[in-house]
Amino acid sequence: MHHNPISIQNLNYTYPDGTQALREINLSIKATERVALIGANGSGKSTLLLHLNGIIIPQSGQVMIGEWTVRSEHLRNIRNFVGLVFQNPDDQLFMPTVWEDVAFGPMNLGLRGQELTDRVVQAMAAVDIDPEWYGHRNTDNLSGGEKKRIAIAGVLAMNPQVLVFDEPSAQLDPRSRRQLIELLQSLPITQLVATHDLDLALDLCTRTVVLSQGQVVYDGQTERLMSDPTFLLQHALESPLSYSRPYCQLEDAPLNSVLFLDTPVVKADGILL
Repeated sequence: MHHNPISIQNLNYTYPDGTQALREINLSIKATERVALIGANGSGKSTLLLHLNGIIIPQSGQVMIGEWTVRSEHLRNIRNFVGLVFQNPDDQLFMPTVWEDVAFGPMNLGLRGQELTDRVVQAMAAVDIDPEWYGHRNTDNLSGGEKKRIAIAGVLAMNPQVLVFDEPSAQLDPRSRRQLIELLQSLPITQLVATHDLDLALDLCTRTVVLSQGQVVYDGQTERLMSDPTFLLQHALESPLSYSRPYCQLEDAPLNSVLFLDTPVVKADGILL
């Protein structure tokens, strides 16, 4: 495992219409770190992610993925090293069955026979998907949470050293979202998670990077960031729901809080509100 799998120095990127999407990005991620990448729409998150496996080639500055700079001649190695999981799993799942979808990448690497079978089974086991139950099924008939797991399994089957997620909790119901968080927590692999779900970032990542107008404006502890609503508001972000509901006992509620219209709220001192 590479000790410093992602290293970005002075990265800039401008779109053809003149919009500067990234400005002097400097970022380093160590092996096995889970790092959240947050920012308002248009902050540059997706553009940054697409640099990490060479979908976009740097215009200036340098992106190092493992031992390779992101250049056209290194893309095969880089795309084996970095697994990108898209926001919508339907953009990633395209084979007739789950088994064929997970096996597609390893087959392109030349794996066949028992070696291929072992790779697919291991990848599906890592995301808690039973090959016998799911292997023959059509991906179109799966739930959103199941599709997300299959998409991750297809990436894991390539044995990447880095997983990059674009809005992993999008379109998931609460139970599937919780299962996804537990899954990502269990994977001993470097992860960069771009998300608007700040509660997910809080649960999953001890470190968070904030992008605003293409620049890194914060890189540090997640809990410290989430406890600063003024800073979040300055960069068009809302506090996570877990921080916007700071009390769970009636006696801790704000004085003007009324929980039930027909029931008085009894404070600890006995005063009815």
